Amino acid sequence: MPTKPAHIREFSPRSVAVGLLVAVVIGASYPYVVLKFGFGPNISVVSAFFGFLALGIFSKSYNRWENNIVQTAGTTAGQIAFLCWLLAAFDMLAAEPGSGFDVHLTRLQTFVWLTASGLLGVFLAVPLRKHFIEDEQLPFPDGIAAGETLIMLDSRGPEARKSAFVMVSALAASGLVFLGTQLKWFVDAINVTVNRFSAVTGVGFGVSLLNIGTGIIIGLRISSSMLLGGFIAWVLAPVWLAEHGYIVESARKVDILLLVMWPAVGLLVAGGMTALALRWRVLLNTFKGLSGEAVSGDLPIGIVAIGSGASAVLLVAVQSIFFGTPVWHSVLAIALSIPLALVALRVLGETNWGPISTMTNLMQALFGGIAPGDLRASMVSSGIAGAVAAESEGLMQDYKVGWMIGSTPRILTYMQLLAVPVGALALAFMYPLLRDTYGIIGDHAQLTSPTSQRWVGFAKVMTNQMSGTGTAWAPGLTIAWMQASFAVGAVIGILLTMFEQIKGLKAFVPSPTGMGIAMLIPFSAVTTIFVGAFGDWIWSRVSPETHHRYSVALASGVIAGEALVAVIIPLLVTAGLMAIP
Repeated sequence: MPTKPAHIREFSPRSVAVGLLVAVVIGASYPYVVLKFGFGPNISVVSAFFGFLALGIFSKSYNRWENNIVQTAGTTAGQIAFLCWLLAAFDMLAAEPGSGFDVHLTRLQTFVWLTASGLLGVFLAVPLRKHFIEDEQLPFPDGIAAGETLIMLDSRGPEARKSAFVMVSALAASGLVFLGTQLKWFVDAINVTVNRFSAVTGVGFGVSLLNIGTGIIIGLRISSSMLLGGFIAWVLAPVWLAEHGYIVESARKVDILLLVMWPAVGLLVAGGMTALALRWRVLLNTFKGLSGEAVSGDLPIGIVAIGSGASAVLLVAVQSIFFGTPVWHSVLAIALSIPLALVALRVLGETNWGPISTMTNLMQALFGGIAPGDLRASMVSSGIAGAVAAESEGLMQDYKVGWMIGSTPRILTYMQLLAVPVGALALAFMYPLLRDTYGIIGDHAQLTSPTSQRWVGFAKVMTNQMSGTGTAWAPGLTIAWMQASFAVGAVIGILLTMFEQIKGLKAFVPSPTGMGIAMLIPFSAVTTIFVGAFGDWIWSRVSPETHHRYSVALASGVIAGEALVAVIIPLLVTAGLMAIP
């Protein structure tokens, strides 16, 4: 692992000042992107570029370790700002006639609530750094892209220039491709018809170099597993579901998703928890290593325990005061968020897709059974899972970058703790402004927040079904499907994870994580990820030397290019300098 030169200060006044400034910019600009497009691009790379520009203004003695502090602050604020879809979901549900959901958060309430849950997510992620980053060495592709960006911006010499040229060229190409799809210069997907549901489920190939780069980094095994899972969910399952009466011929994609998500969640949760259980000794040693002084550079476990406890108490109090949530509801939600965050971290590390909304859906289902008919319990409690998972994922990406360049993990944690309230404050002020200016509800709304709509729809389905008032399906049939398909997915996830442990067999065993996440995301993205991995495999065989030198730079460039343009476009639209067809 690279080490930081002894004379370099990473947590300097200028790096902290610039980091907090970038956190404000990211926290204020990111919500528009998420509400407009329904997804959040890699904000780590964007933060790294902002840090490079800003630090260059403050001083000529720029270095990658200080910029990683800036990148960490921007990522933290971006993860908090990503939760704008949760605030939009609250407003959408409150506007539903007869919903009985009347949560209307003030700016102060938003700030305090998201700060408390965000800080809890940071503290809970700290003990897991060594396990996921060092012991298992999961790829975390967005983290690799950010790390390569930092290295490229701070490199010297002819070989570094060649890698930088590859990365910048890939960045420009990816950005132009994404810009072209947004301006309708060409299609954003190449559709393929396999059966009568192909048009609905989006079978085909996405026109996205970011997905190509993701495939290069995560490799052929995970990508092949994703292709298998996606094929089952989006090609085979719809026909089977229609033939057995679970969906009608005119079913929408969301109708299919609400059914295939349960075996997918079973795969993800059971597979992830089994993997942790099988490595319990390694995980135990990780915690033991934090019990004393922070020899490895991590925050000592004592401080982590105090911070986690204080954040949890604050969160329970805030939810009781602001939402009227029973204390035991909040305590249970926090306890359930921990294993769900562990699963989310594994999924993100292996596939580059963070299943935050899926983990919140699972929490909705759990509280649908715990408090039948109580939308407030379902929405607020699942919001805890989303916030904790989001901040845990952001910190783990930062740890990946730090591991690549030799940053001190404890210092990165300090910056995250500083940036959480900054991001929460930026979102608290920016979200109402975006909502009132562009609208999120009604026929003329410009920010429709697809993630929020899906979440609200799922909340209503779960609440109605669990309380026995549903009309979309027979309650017994829907609950029976959820239970049975989740169990089937869980059994498969456990078996595949156990087979992975057999020496010499892992390369041929499908990854339950890859299969599960592919059943939840667009199949056109899955196929493109596989194309990237397969092309990279061919490259490694044809020209091993150039592959070793430039594959990561190429992948990082195409991931960074789309992410940068995805953030810049909404800013230009907001400023009136650009219009999207």
